[in-house]
Amino acid sequence: QVQLVESGGGLVQSGGSLRLSCAASGSFGSIRTMGWYRQAPGKQREFVALSTASGSANITDSLKGRFTISIDNHRSTVYLQMNSLKAEDTAVYYCNVQGRDSYLRRFERWGQGTLVTVAS
Repeated sequence: QVQLVESGGGLVQSGGSLRLSCAASGSFGSIRTMGWYRQAPGKQREFVALSTASGSANITDSLKGRFTISIDNHRSTVYLQMNSLKAEDTAVYYCNVQGRDSYLRRFERWGQGTLVTVAS
């Protein structure tokens, strides 16, 4: 089983920064991608950013320049650095990990979510 532990959310003033972390642990063979999604109140979950295990990153266009994603393969951890935060960034941020388990079966796991609140 693969477990994800997210951290780093909280309350921040508009213009501030936060860094989210998501660490994968448990028994798995390899990780293919680690990424972040978010869900604002009353809205659908949306894609934020994703990194492959090799470090190839994709960030949704509207967040480029403010958000960056990085991956530490040794620690099986993905980070989301969020700068110049705005009130509209307020959401629950979810980590998503895809890979193969020790039997080479594909898996996908979601974190429990971490709340980011940006005060204007």
